Amino acid sequence: MKLTIHALMACLLCTATVFARETFLAGSSTGLYDIDGQKPVQLWNQPNVRKIVKADKTWFFLSDGGIWSSDDLSSFEPKNDGLPVKVIKSYDNGQKTFSREAQDLKDLEVHPKNPLILVTATKDAIYLTRDGGKSWKSLGLNASTTGAKAVAVLDLPDATGTPRLTVLMSHPIYGVSYKQPDVSGAWIDLNDGLEKVPTIKWPDEVSDIAVASEGGSIAVYAAQTFMPRIYRLDWSAKKFIPIWAGADHLDSVEGLAATGSRVLFSGPGRIRELFASSTGPALMAPGGASTEVNAWNAPLAEVPGGALSAWIPPFRSGGRGALSLSELWLLTPGRRTGAYTSLANQRQGIYVPVHQAVTEAGFDGHLATIRKNGLNSLVIDMKDDYGILRYDAKDPLVLKKGRLGKGIQVEPFVAKAKQNGVYLVARIVVFKDRSLAAWGGDRYAVWDAAAQAPWKGYEIVAQKTMTSGEATAPQPSASGAPETANTTNRKYYDEAWVDPYSEEVWEYNVAIAKELIARGFDEIQFDYIRFPTDGANLGDASYRWRDAGMDKESALMSFLAYAREEIHAPISIDIYGANGWYRTGARTGQDVELLSRYVDVICPMFYPSHFEQGFLAQEPAAERPYRIYYYGTFRNTIVARNRVVVRPWAQAFYLGVSYDKTWYNEDYVRREIFGTRDSVDGGYTYWNNSGRYGDIKPNLSATDPYPWASPEAEDYETKPAYGGQ
Repeated sequence: MKLTIHALMACLLCTATVFARETFLAGSSTGLYDIDGQKPVQLWNQPNVRKIVKADKTWFFLSDGGIWSSDDLSSFEPKNDGLPVKVIKSYDNGQKTFSREAQDLKDLEVHPKNPLILVTATKDAIYLTRDGGKSWKSLGLNASTTGAKAVAVLDLPDATGTPRLTVLMSHPIYGVSYKQPDVSGAWIDLNDGLEKVPTIKWPDEVSDIAVASEGGSIAVYAAQTFMPRIYRLDWSAKKFIPIWAGADHLDSVEGLAATGSRVLFSGPGRIRELFASSTGPALMAPGGASTEVNAWNAPLAEVPGGALSAWIPPFRSGGRGALSLSELWLLTPGRRTGAYTSLANQRQGIYVPVHQAVTEAGFDGHLATIRKNGLNSLVIDMKDDYGILRYDAKDPLVLKKGRLGKGIQVEPFVAKAKQNGVYLVARIVVFKDRSLAAWGGDRYAVWDAAAQAPWKGYEIVAQKTMTSGEATAPQPSASGAPETANTTNRKYYDEAWVDPYSEEVWEYNVAIAKELIARGFDEIQFDYIRFPTDGANLGDASYRWRDAGMDKESALMSFLAYAREEIHAPISIDIYGANGWYRTGARTGQDVELLSRYVDVICPMFYPSHFEQGFLAQEPAAERPYRIYYYGTFRNTIVARNRVVVRPWAQAFYLGVSYDKTWYNEDYVRREIFGTRDSVDGGYTYWNNSGRYGDIKPNLSATDPYPWASPEAEDYETKPAYGGQ
C-alpha cells in the first residue's frame, strides 16, 4: 500500500504526538528534560520544575514560575490566573527594580477522574481550578497560622452518601483537614490515626497525600515526613490506618506516588515501594514490606542540575502505570547546593562577647577554651544588639551611618585567630538596631503610624484597680459605692527596629559584611534577620519602606538575594528554634524553605529552655536536650531541602525555667552535642551571653559512645548521610 505525502505527514505527526505523550520526563533546577535517550535533552528552561502531573493529554508543571501546562512539550503556557504573586526587590548601585513571581507553591495534584480539576497551595491558602488551570479560586486554610504542605482532590461521599468534590490538605502543625466546597465552606479536621510526637497535641507533619485507582475504587494514602509513616485513609470511619513504619528514628518520606495497590515514595538516597492494597494489613513491621526501586536511578542521575521530579510513562514504569515522582532531591543526600557550604561545614565553636576579646588576656583565654575542647571556630559581634559597631570600621558608608564603640582592631585580631587555626564568624545584628533606627531623623525606624513616632514594643506588666478617690475626690456611683478606674503599666522593651523593607538598610549591613570579609573574616552571620515579634502593640508597627506587593518573606528574600550577590563568602543566618522545627515562618518572615536558597548555613536556636517546658520531656526526662537537637537538626535539614549546613546554637547557659532548674548541668549541654552529632552532623556553636564556658566538654569523635540511655542513640551511625557524610 502506498501512502500519499499528506498521509505520511499525518502519520509522522501522529507518531510524534504519541511519542511526546509517552516521554520519560524529569524536572530539575535548570529546567525540564526528556531523559528517554542516552543523554538528557532540555525541553524547557524554567527553573526548579518540582512536580509533573498529567491530566488526560495535558501535562502540568509546578515550578518557580508557578504552574504551566503543555500538550506537546514544545510550547508551554502559564496557568496562574488567580494565584498570588510575590514581589521581589533588587537593588544595585542605588537603583531598585522589581520582579514578580508566583508565590511558592507547595504541591500540585489532579482529580483522578476529571482532568479539568486540579488543586495547589501556597503557605497561605489552598487553590482549586475546575477549568484546567484557566482560573484558580482560594479555599482558604485550615488554620490561622500560615503553612501548607500537601494537597489532594477527588470525589468522596458526603454525610448522605452522595459523592462530592473533596479537597484534602496538610498543615505542618495542625495535621490534615478536608473541605467539600460544594457542601460547606469549613475545613474539617481529619487526624484520627495519625501519629504524634510525644508531648505534642497535633499529629506530626504529613508530607504528602496521594490518590490511586484500584479496580473500580479509589484509595487515599498519606505519609508523615519525619516519623516516618504511611497510612491509608478509611473515609467511612474518618480515620487513617497505618500500613508502614520506617525502621530508623531519622528518616523522611516524601513524594508519594500511588498507582493501583502500589505506593512509591522518595527518601534519603533511594525510591522505595510499598504494596498496600485496600485490604492490606493494619500496621506492618517497622521497615518491612517495602522494597527499593532502582529502575530509574541511571537516567535520573544524569539530569543537569539534579533531578527534582519525574513523570514516568507506563512503558518505563515496570507495570505500575504512569507515575509522578517528586522530592527527588532526596536521592542525593550528600549534595548541598549552597555556594560555600564546603567551607562552612564541620565548624564547632563558641560565641565570644566582644568586650572579652579586646584585651590580649581575654582573647587568649577564649583561644585556650577553643584549643582545650577541640573546637575550631569563633563567633563574635561586629555589630551588636544595639547597632554599635565593634571594630575599627573604615568603609565610608559604614562610618557615615554607623556608631563606633569599643571593639577589636581587625587585622591583628584576625592574624592571631589564624595563627591558632580558628575560623572566624562575624555576627551582624541586622534589623534590631537602635543606632541606625535613630539615624537621619528616624529615617529607617519601624514606624508607629498612630503615634507618628518610631515604634517601640511594650508589654503590659500590671493592671491596678483604683478607687476614684485615689486620684480625685470620691464620686459616688448610683449605688453609693466609690467608682473604680483601671490604669495600665507598660514596660517597654530595650530594643529598636529598622525597617526590613528598606534597601538602604540592606546596603548598610552588607557594606559591613563586605568590609569584614575583605579584612580577613571567614563567614558572615546575620542575626535578628526577622521582623519584630513581641509587644502588646505589635499591631501598631508599620513599615514605610514597604513597596507594593511585598510581604515579610519577600523582604527577607530580597535582602538575602542582594547579600548573596555582594558577599563572596559563607553566609549564615540565625533563626528561632521553632522555625527550624516546623515548616512555617509565621510572624517572623523566617520561612526556611525560601531563605535557604540564598545562604550556606542556618543556625537554629534549639535551646531547650526556650521551648515549652513539657516539649519532648517524656521519660526519661533527662534525655530532652538530646531529643531536641537530634530531631531538630534533622527536621531543619529536610525543611531546607538539604541546601545548607545546619549548625545549631547549643545552649551553654542556665535559664531559670522549670526544666533547667531540675536538669541543667554539664550533661545537659553534652546531650545537645551528642544529639547534633547523631543527627546531621554539620557542626554547632555554644552560646553563653556572658562568655563563660565551664559547662562544655571536649568535642566528640564520630565513634564516642553515648553514655546514657536514649533509644535514638542505640547503634549510632549518622543516618541518613546528609551533607556528604
